[in-house]
Amino acid sequence: MLDQAGVPRFAAGTDEHDNFRLYQADAEGRNWQQVPAERTGGRFAPFAITPDGGAVFASLSVDNGPSFLVRADPSGARRETLARDDFGSVGGVEWNASWQPFAATLMYGRPRVVYFDEASSDAQEHRMLRDLFPSHHVSYANHSADGNLSLLHVYSDRDPGMWYLFDRKLATAKLLFASREGIDPARMGERRYFRFKASDGMELDGYLTIPAGTAEPSAMPMVLLPHGGPHVDGDAWGFDTDAQFLASRGYLVLQVNYRGSLGRGYRFRQAGFHNWGTRIQDDLIDGVRWAIAQGHADPERVCAYGASFGAYSAMMTAARAPELIKCAAGLAGLYDLKVFTTRSDTASTAQGRAYFARAIGSGDAMLQANSPTSLVAKIKAPVFLAHGEIDERTPYSQAVAMKKALEDAGRPPEWMSVPREGHGFYSDANNIAFYKRLEAFLARHIGTQ
Repeated sequence: MLDQAGVPRFAAGTDEHDNFRLYQADAEGRNWQQVPAERTGGRFAPFAITPDGGAVFASLSVDNGPSFLVRADPSGARRETLARDDFGSVGGVEWNASWQPFAATLMYGRPRVVYFDEASSDAQEHRMLRDLFPSHHVSYANHSADGNLSLLHVYSDRDPGMWYLFDRKLATAKLLFASREGIDPARMGERRYFRFKASDGMELDGYLTIPAGTAEPSAMPMVLLPHGGPHVDGDAWGFDTDAQFLASRGYLVLQVNYRGSLGRGYRFRQAGFHNWGTRIQDDLIDGVRWAIAQGHADPERVCAYGASFGAYSAMMTAARAPELIKCAAGLAGLYDLKVFTTRSDTASTAQGRAYFARAIGSGDAMLQANSPTSLVAKIKAPVFLAHGEIDERTPYSQAVAMKKALEDAGRPPEWMSVPREGHGFYSDANNIAFYKRLEAFLARHIGTQ
């Protein structure tokens, strides 16, 4: 992080064992020293400094819990909390035209903006812009050097996003372009936020995407859509292509931010370590049971579909809860953990191998017990597998091994092998072909009528 004069003052990151480290330099950008967590109260990561250099803005995580925003003196002491949500970490920061932070966003459900000073001109202006787009979230993306022009990013759960140019002198906001002009937000589904208790008592959250025109979901066919990663940002309120595609076909879509997802602090992320095939999958299954108990989903018409780790989860939930999952579809999935941890592109680096040891664990017995290829006898549901033949993240051999395991068990899957595609499909023609196959597969097994 640089100060107002462009001098580097702080550097933060993690070491090879994923331990957080913070370093601080003197006013000349020299004599770097590691800053002990005891001094700052936890994971203290500065991201801005005031013009006079007398204070820094930083995110702070105490005891590996959710991160919140503070203003502190440069030593990390005398901290003032600016924005906090005890459930999850504070999200994005809003910067004014002078490139000073003035607000933060709480990202659970529809984004909520917290202004550091409610009476400031920055807060008043941003509230005015939000009022122009009442069903959207409005964020500054950039500012001109003279501070008169600002680029606005405007999006919602139904709208993939638009970009506006805001002129302060003229008090106008001019539409520049929409990211997907073919999408009609009125035909998209609502993304409804929810929280529930997992079977072990941990509070989790997620989203239901409800088909347009449906006021309250009742006994609907449902698709469980686990996000990839798994240790990445979880699902959020914004436009989700897969969820909206499925909702547009009449399905209720369930997404659960299982433990291990980012966004709730390192402790929550760590709760997913060595639990890829067990507790993470139980969180997803608990989410399905919650949706059924609420009366939202038809227990006889639930399928699972995902990409990458989401595909792994689709197969694992089908194996762990065969009475619930009536079909399972995977795109670019990982299905054999032993092979994945030795032959993927991630395994080609020391950092990647350290990540696998930390996140997945080791030992042939454990890897086999948590691999869908070893659990095909428990998978009673029909399966659809799609994979790019030059995928390096989850190599094509993963899908081939899963296909063979299912064939050997007497339940050959539906199969889509695509040349010259990697980890997910980039060609429009291949994406269209995949979604048509997925639509037909779901219709055959859980329908929408």
